[in-house]
Amino acid sequence: MSSTKVARYPDSIPATWLAARLAVDPAKIDAMRRGGELIAVREPGSIEWRYPAWQFDAGRPRRGITRVAAAAREAGIDEARLYDVLTTPLGLRDSGRRRLVDLLLEGREDEVVAAVKAAG
Repeated sequence: MSSTKVARYPDSIPATWLAARLAVDPAKIDAMRRGGELIAVREPGSIEWRYPAWQFDAGRPRRGITRVAAAAREAGIDEARLYDVLTTPLGLRDSGRRRLVDLLLEGREDEVVAAVKAAG
């Protein structure tokens, strides 16, 4: 039997890779996370922040991320819960395959912000 560990956040990238890709200091990436400009999560037991790749467009934070992060903070939702809220299938809506993050990618940030606030 294999003991392969399944990543909790498979679509996320480490801060070091992100800093190199964006050509910025890793401290700036962390400051952006702390300032609510980026969403980051940690694998269970890890101290390393990882950044979901879907929040970037052409190497920059996607429009709406700051609003979504602010809505989560306002609603008392931590990073792990926010990730779950954004990536869990919506159920019967849209045939059950779509997620809030898909709506965000379509530019429907008002709907996403409202749903995040309601999840608090």
